[in-house]
Amino acid sequence: MISNGLIVLNVNGVRYELRPRVTATLADVLREELGLTGTKIMCNEGECGACTVLINGRPMLSCMTLAIDAQDKDILTIEGLADPVTGDLHPIQKAFVDHSGMQCGVCTPGMILTAKALLDENPSPSEGDVRSALSGNLCRCGNYRRITECVLSAAEMLKAGGKNE
Repeated sequence: MISNGLIVLNVNGVRYELRPRVTATLADVLREELGLTGTKIMCNEGECGACTVLINGRPMLSCMTLAIDAQDKDILTIEGLADPVTGDLHPIQKAFVDHSGMQCGVCTPGMILTAKALLDENPSPSEGDVRSALSGNLCRCGNYRRITECVLSAAEMLKAGGKNE
């Protein structure tokens, strides 16, 4: 914490100095104070994974993380995944578009960020690895088969020379 009760959040490569209420969750701060509405809040109980963001490269439920606990850590939201200069989609995002990995889209940001963490750690996952990694993310539309195919396709794109940053 810096002076005057401000906290520092490093979100998508940008440093923010904020004064959230003490009990503010990271999800609330991202959505309400920073306008990053790609982070979805569905259950608000840590059960669905829709609010997943990456904190220091690890998937975390932002509805269960106090904003103050995320200070001075690198936070990646779905808005920060595309190339900031060209706007080109990350290969995982592209795979979700190309292979119809989303229906209503509510779970998609959390699925994509969880998949990124998986592929950063394991660039050649099996179908079982993907299903296991995504097991904490619920899709109300039941699109799990396509979502799994998207992640496996993204792994192939990344191995073929796509960027995974």
